[in-house]
Amino acid sequence: MSTTGTIFRRELNGYFSSPVAYIVILAFLGVTHWLFFRTFFLANQSSLRPFFSLLPWIFLFLGPALTMRAWAEEKKLGTLEVLMTFPVREREAVLAKFLAAFTFLVITLGLTLSLPLTVMAVGSPDPGPMWGGYLGACLLGGAYLAIGLFASSLTENQIVAFILAITVCFVLLVIGEDIVLFSLPAALVPLCAWLGLGAHFESIGRGVIDSRDILYYLSVIVFFLFLNQLALESRKWR
Repeated sequence: MSTTGTIFRRELNGYFSSPVAYIVILAFLGVTHWLFFRTFFLANQSSLRPFFSLLPWIFLFLGPALTMRAWAEEKKLGTLEVLMTFPVREREAVLAKFLAAFTFLVITLGLTLSLPLTVMAVGSPDPGPMWGGYLGACLLGGAYLAIGLFASSLTENQIVAFILAITVCFVLLVIGEDIVLFSLPAALVPLCAWLGLGAHFESIGRGVIDSRDILYYLSVIVFFLFLNQLALESRKWR
C-alpha cells in the first residue's frame, strides 16, 4: 500500500496545486446552489430531491473532466513509461489515481452540506432520503470516475478521453430510463433496467439502502478499473 499511497498523495496534490481545481469547485458549487435555490422556496418543500436529481447530469461532465488527463497526459508527456519502470504494479497505479479523483469528488460534494443544513433550518425533512442521496452520489460519482480513467487510458488526447467518457457514462445513465425501456424488446428490458446508473441512484436516493444497488456500483467501479489495468498492461507488452 506504500506505493499506492505515494501515487495517491502525488495525484491529490496535483489536483489542489492547480487553479483549475478551485475553478471546478467554485463552478460546481455555483451551478448546484443556483439551480437548487431558484426553485426551493417556490416549491415550499423541505427536500433535497431537486438537488439530487441534478447530480447525475452534473457529474456526467464533472467526472470525465476530473479524469481526462489522468493517463492521457502521462502518455503524451512520456511520463507513463517512466512511472512503469518503477517497482509499481499497474493495479496500484490505477487504484491510486482513482482514490485521488474520488477524494477530490467527495470533498467537492461535501462542500454542498450547506444545502441540507438550510433545508433542516426551514423545515423537518426526512433524513433517510437526504443521507441516502449523498451515499448514492458518492457511488455514482465513483462509477463516473472509473469510466473516465478507463477512457483516459485509451488515448493521449484529453479531449478525446473527455468525449469518450461522457459518451459511455451517458449511455449507462439513460439506458435504464423509462423512455428507453419502452422502446426496447421485452427480453432486454430487465437487463437494461439493471444496467442503468440513474435507476440505482434513484433507488438509494429514496432512502432505501439496498445491498443490490451498492453491489451494482461497486461492480461497475471494479469492472472499469480492471479494464484500465488491462489497457496499461497491453501498452507495456506492446
